[in-house]
Amino acid sequence: MQYNFDEIIERGGTNSLKYDGKVRYFGTSDIMPLWVADMDFRTPDFIMQAIRERVEHEILGYSIKSEGFDQSVVNWMKRRLGWAIQPEWISFTPGVVSAINFAVLAFTDPGDKIIIQTPVYYPFYTAVKDHNRILLHNQLKYHDGNYEMDLENLESLIDEKTKLLILCSPHNPVGRVWKREELIALGDICLKHNLIVFSDEIHSDIIIKGNYHTPFASVSKELDNITVTSMSPSKTFNIAGLASSVAITSNTELKNRYEQIPKSMHLTSGNIFGNVALEAAYSKGDTWLGQMQEYLGNNFIYLKAFIEENIKEIKVVSLEGTYLVWLDCNVLMKKTGNLNDFFVQKAKTGLSKGTDFGPGGDGFMRINIGCPLSILREALKRIKNAVNAL
Repeated sequence: MQYNFDEIIERGGTNSLKYDGKVRYFGTSDIMPLWVADMDFRTPDFIMQAIRERVEHEILGYSIKSEGFDQSVVNWMKRRLGWAIQPEWISFTPGVVSAINFAVLAFTDPGDKIIIQTPVYYPFYTAVKDHNRILLHNQLKYHDGNYEMDLENLESLIDEKTKLLILCSPHNPVGRVWKREELIALGDICLKHNLIVFSDEIHSDIIIKGNYHTPFASVSKELDNITVTSMSPSKTFNIAGLASSVAITSNTELKNRYEQIPKSMHLTSGNIFGNVALEAAYSKGDTWLGQMQEYLGNNFIYLKAFIEENIKEIKVVSLEGTYLVWLDCNVLMKKTGNLNDFFVQKAKTGLSKGTDFGPGGDGFMRINIGCPLSILREALKRIKNAVNAL
């Protein structure tokens, strides 16, 4: 089956954060929203069909996961990532952000230190600060349009109070898909200093051609033993509103500590439709995902070529994974002063502010290319015209 990713779907009036939240976030509705990380593509037919079939049984009482739920996760990880996991390693979580908070509560105490690699997805910050832990910034090194880990700085941050590292892999917002040798080097430091690693791998399926995602826990038995990995079909299949994800932990002691937190909050059952959707996605999603990855890759090629040809004030950071492109706007910022005001008020486009992602984000903006090409073209045209008018 050939899926149509060029289709324009009206999302206004559906309580969509991305569209109906424009005034709340940007102060105006007169913009094209390319910010929050969901896509404008129709949720796949096989997921919608599974939900419709469940709706036909008109009792929506307490539910449990089906026998196929965990096995669909096992099969997907093996088939897509070459990662052999066991059903008993899997814990349900109501979203990856919740899962991060569970890890902070499970593996650290107030006053303990937690490392994040900035600029990074902003809920990482609140997950640490909201629970009275100490946040350590291990800022990524940016050079010639590319990012790498600063492992020397990382090791210098660690002391006896440092308990946890939160890894973003693939990295949001800089778009890196960490290579195996990079993960090995990071893992060596974590093992040396007895750090537990929570690995947010929600974008692991969204990989640009020529790159390959390696789950951190799959690198070695030693790293598997210190890692909790968070996975979800929510970004991949555009079902974030169903709040269904999993944590994968082979170490029984770590898994028990981790599960104690959501169990104490009665958050381990999920919801009927999220459970149905996850199983359908991981059981039937290969063809759709392959076509979607190709479409995203072409969107990135178009964006990069357009900006390089038409907007010299912006540099495109190489995209290896996710559908979120990190734009170096430092030259543009010198002309405009305030990047967000420029994009919203002059270009009539709503992007994510680089400053939201913490240290290293100043002078950058993040644009979501998970949309029909016609939308991306119009947005880039608006930005070009606004830059030319400066």
